[in-house]
Amino acid sequence: MGEVDFDVIVVGGGIAGSVCAYLLAKDGHEVLLIERGIEPGSKNLSGGVFYCRIMQEIFDNFLDEAPIERVITRNCLSFLNKDNFVNVDYWDSRLSEPVNAVTVLRAKFDPWLAEQCENAGVTVMPGVKVDSLIQDGEHFVGVRAGEDELRAHVVVAADGANSFLSQYAGIRAKEPQENLAVGVKSVIALDPDIIAERFNLTGEEGAAYAVVGDCTQGVAGGGFMYTNRDSISIGIVARLDDLAKSGKKSSDLHDYFLTHPAIAPFLKDGELLEYGCHLVAEGGKKMQHDLVRGGLLVIGDAAGFTLNTGFTVRGMDLAAGSARAAASAISRALKSQDYSAQSLSAYVDQYNASFVGKDMDTYAKAPEFLENPAMYGAMGELAADILYGVYNHDLTPRKRLVKVILGGVKKSRMSLGQLAKLGFDAVRSM
Repeated sequence: MGEVDFDVIVVGGGIAGSVCAYLLAKDGHEVLLIERGIEPGSKNLSGGVFYCRIMQEIFDNFLDEAPIERVITRNCLSFLNKDNFVNVDYWDSRLSEPVNAVTVLRAKFDPWLAEQCENAGVTVMPGVKVDSLIQDGEHFVGVRAGEDELRAHVVVAADGANSFLSQYAGIRAKEPQENLAVGVKSVIALDPDIIAERFNLTGEEGAAYAVVGDCTQGVAGGGFMYTNRDSISIGIVARLDDLAKSGKKSSDLHDYFLTHPAIAPFLKDGELLEYGCHLVAEGGKKMQHDLVRGGLLVIGDAAGFTLNTGFTVRGMDLAAGSARAAASAISRALKSQDYSAQSLSAYVDQYNASFVGKDMDTYAKAPEFLENPAMYGAMGELAADILYGVYNHDLTPRKRLVKVILGGVKKSRMSLGQLAKLGFDAVRSM
């Protein structure tokens, strides 16, 4: 291979791209990080729940220095129906020591990550759109941006769920709709004291809500709501194929969710700060294929490292974990001067041996389970009807709980057989 401008070019200044670039620079390599936005974080929807143990291993004093919003100690799972809801509300101080998850706003967090990269020696180039890859035989050797060409021993595609670089490289076709979802999110400003009161929080504690059912009006997906220091991030995620079948608009689902009588009181008198939408990877394990070519690796969202179990939605920690595996494999390839697909495939071995690959395997059936339409209506209605039978003391003699449950099932759109199958599928997928 001829002369190169950098050892490694990383395309995409999100969490995966920045972590990979940082680790490579810390290992003494010349790294260029290219970001399409005017600065890292500028084109990301603000925020998320970040299961951050991986970042505590990568960055010294992460919890003290990173722009963290709140520490999540309260998790609420909610079946939302048109006129009621059933919540499982879990608070545990053990989630704060050691810190398990935090909320972040990407418009603040990603620039901090870019700063760590620059401090480590990475050349950060924002405001540049990579149009294509440069290929020499079976190897990828650089990128084109407009009329400019930049060459490197290895290119890392960290360019998001659509990953146009992967498509350009012929690694994969356009991702099928069933593997993608659209997220629509708002960030609502509120006084910190009001947030603490409404979500029953103290100090730096935070809350995260995972909602299913009427929030998407029966479309496969769900709602989310979590607390920042002085704002609430809230929105919906709808699977693209089911959304298209329904004929509904994602923006209408989002607006409906925010005005639902169970949700609106949390947001009362808040001020809209941000509103936007973004594609989300939903395919799980089946999206991890063909991630390596000679001189090219695919990481983070571009490789489909997003995991929705129904209890948690994870992406940022998996992105960081895949970035760490990629950086390790690339560093070894640079030292041996072997940039072949076989050499770089150590990346796949490493992420499979880590929590990233193991968790993707464990929950490989979760996307299939979450396709069940009963999750988005009938199940929540059944739970509410059973509890109504328990708590509605209408002066008729009380029934035993088994009879209340059977009465609820009889009234439900679900049969006992369907309910049993749903339970079996839940156990199998989790």
